[in-house]
Amino acid sequence: MTTPFVAEHPTDLDLLARVLTPYKAHCTYLRSAVVVAESAGQAAVRGEFVIPESCYIDDTGHLNSVEVNICYNQMMYYLVAKSIKEGLLTEFESWTLDDFWEHQLPDILIARFAANFRRPVNPRAFSGEMQLRSVKRRAPAGEKPFLYVDTAFRYWDGDGDGDGDGDGDAGRCDGEATLAFINVP
Repeated sequence: MTTPFVAEHPTDLDLLARVLTPYKAHCTYLRSAVVVAESAGQAAVRGEFVIPESCYIDDTGHLNSVEVNICYNQMMYYLVAKSIKEGLLTEFESWTLDDFWEHQLPDILIARFAANFRRPVNPRAFSGEMQLRSVKRRAPAGEKPFLYVDTAFRYWDGDGDGDGDGDGDAGRCDGEATLAFINVP
């Protein structure tokens, strides 16, 4: 997922706190997020995560699909908010942060989500990145326009032994998701 970048934007702690406001305190996993404006008019985010304990199940000892989705959402929301704030993507140039706050929960939908678990990821401390591969405005005949967003993501840990067998393999998970932004301003 690494592409040449144009500019890097360090974690905006105030923006991150606001993006995570809808989450219950024990479900705010994203601790830092660096947004990278990429050369092809794309944007990506690299984040650091901590999941002290699962919010819904006894400890599995590894990152699971529910947590992958929550972490994806947190990265995606931050990436979109930061892109709007910094004017990084032309498809969002007419948006304000107030527009984002209004649309964050009701109008940003995951249309498709697929994750591949390559090796168990330690949920206590891991990294992730997400890339907006393409953002296209679509206007079906007679219907309201929407944004169709193709994304990719991945997570890894720094343990150096993702499955505990002593062979030095780090945890790894990756996937793709398609988003639909409806009721766009």
